[in-house]
Amino acid sequence: MKDLYITQSGTIERHENSIRFANESTTKLIPINDINSIYALGEVSLNSKLLTYLSKFQIPIYFFNYYGFYTGIFAPKQQAVSGKLLIKQVEFYQDKAKRIEIAKEFLYGALHNMRKTLMQYHLEDSVEKINTFEKKINDNNNIKFLLLVEAEFRHFYFKQFNKIISNKEFEFIKRTRQPPDNFINALISFGNSLLYTTTLSEIFKTQLNPTIAYLHEPFERRYSLNLDIAEIFKPLIVDRVIFTLINKNIIKPEHFDKDLNFCYLSDEGRKLFLREYDAKLNTTIKYPALNRIVSYRYMLRLECYKLIKCFLEGKPYKSFKIYW
Repeated sequence: MKDLYITQSGTIERHENSIRFANESTTKLIPINDINSIYALGEVSLNSKLLTYLSKFQIPIYFFNYYGFYTGIFAPKQQAVSGKLLIKQVEFYQDKAKRIEIAKEFLYGALHNMRKTLMQYHLEDSVEKINTFEKKINDNNNIKFLLLVEAEFRHFYFKQFNKIISNKEFEFIKRTRQPPDNFINALISFGNSLLYTTTLSEIFKTQLNPTIAYLHEPFERRYSLNLDIAEIFKPLIVDRVIFTLINKNIIKPEHFDKDLNFCYLSDEGRKLFLREYDAKLNTTIKYPALNRIVSYRYMLRLECYKLIKCFLEGKPYKSFKIYW
């Protein structure tokens, strides 16, 4: 199955055993069994008949605004539920020591994968510095302090981007979000939004409750567990997609919206990013714990299964750390 990215405006509807997208210039039919999730990046019209059909096959729709930012979701009713697992999830959240242990492991995974990304570009001096943050994580037993440590090592990590990016038109000064104020911030924000939703889709395929998180605080009207898990994979998926797009001259300054001070990707820019992002998700590697080949997308779900084993069997959770 694959994600369906809709970047144009039009109508989505059910057509027999398929989903049909249509507008004035095109009509496409996609068999329902080929769809994992739907990403609506254009202005789309749909009806309750379609939503009922998608719900039957457990297919969510993610909606993005004009600027490419995630705005909401249609989430089918979760079919795989477990009262026992929900109780355990809450128990681990309420137990400070257990919560801290899991939160730290998310950060250890993120830091390790950042380090490996820097090593891929032979930034040995930067690697030595980033190693010092492990002790800071280990020495803190407060969620607010851990988030401060995370902000600190991400700030340092982002400063290394200019050593990796070959096109100086994409110089990166600092991370800004609302709104992003340069090319790199626009790419990071768009990529992170995609990864958060992809991770959420994988959580939906398990019995985990996505509203209960351990590093990020749970909030009303927002899923949080996907934010926790995505931290581990940002350096491996989003950041490496960005480096590929820029260093291979796939994405250029003209792929950003000039009328919005180049802070947002244009339609063509989003299509280029989505193509590379989808290819990355479907890239396969050998997963040592299983001794078999899996995709990056499936590794997101494997993190969910490891958390479930932690909650139900007491097996310590160890985040994915890339091994090469």
